[in-house]
Amino acid sequence: MMFSLNTIPFLGTSPFGNNPAYDVDGKVVLITGAGQGIGLALAKILYERGASVAIVDVDEHSAEAAAAVLGERAVAIAADVRDRPAMAAVVARIVDRFGRLDVVVANAGIAPPPATLRTIDEEAFDRVIDINLTGVFNTVRPALEQVIEHGGHVVVVSSAAAFAPGAGGSPYMISKAAVEQLGRALRIELAAVGASAGVAYFGIVETAMTHDTLDDDELGREVAELLPWPLNQRISPDAAAKSVADGIGERAARTIAPASWQPYAMLRGAANVVIDRKMAGDENVHALIRKVEARLRRS
Repeated sequence: MMFSLNTIPFLGTSPFGNNPAYDVDGKVVLITGAGQGIGLALAKILYERGASVAIVDVDEHSAEAAAAVLGERAVAIAADVRDRPAMAAVVARIVDRFGRLDVVVANAGIAPPPATLRTIDEEAFDRVIDINLTGVFNTVRPALEQVIEHGGHVVVVSSAAAFAPGAGGSPYMISKAAVEQLGRALRIELAAVGASAGVAYFGIVETAMTHDTLDDDELGREVAELLPWPLNQRISPDAAAKSVADGIGERAARTIAPASWQPYAMLRGAANVVIDRKMAGDENVHALIRKVEARLRRS
């Protein structure tokens, strides 16, 4: 069985025998948020490994440009993951085009600017949940019959933020923690019917979303500075995408990139008790929270 530092394979008996390896050559893959960033990088890797790829993105032009670069086994589909009927239509279109659907990667997501639950705009909170959580459900649900029929695999993209302290960015953390639970439940349910699912976790990835919410925002930079080494390590979209692609090949229960987040992920039950207590009493954290709330009240 393949193994890498960025993947944690099955624990215990595998429902696929001793070799759960999954070859995407000849398979059909749906990826949301695939017009740029991690989604696009993943589409390129899986295409190079022989898969046909449906590039689904709310931005029609970026989806079409990506598909044109990949080749004839790629199709661009413009859709908003918040639109449940539209996502059902996406699955139908893929099956009509390729005759099947084997793998789904629910990757589309957003992060709002730094805010507290006390001061965040209610519509901004709803938008994060609608895209990051409900959008995952809307993507996965209509595809499940195809995935089960072909013994395929589903990946839901969570984040290391799912188990990190949420100060100043709790809506994003809340959504990603919920996605983690969706993926864990789905893995157990699909194992009973001959398919599999996994959860992908990333630390800080060099994407446009990272630059907008952290690097180009004064308070976002202060939030990022709260992360100690090695948790503040950054990786490229290509590295993040490769961890997911390799995880699909292993039917991995979870993939974590960069690997420096793995000890935290394994020990978070104990670590978070200590970290939460420390942050709740940290005057630097208190000052940052006050800055975030003051800015939002002025806007």
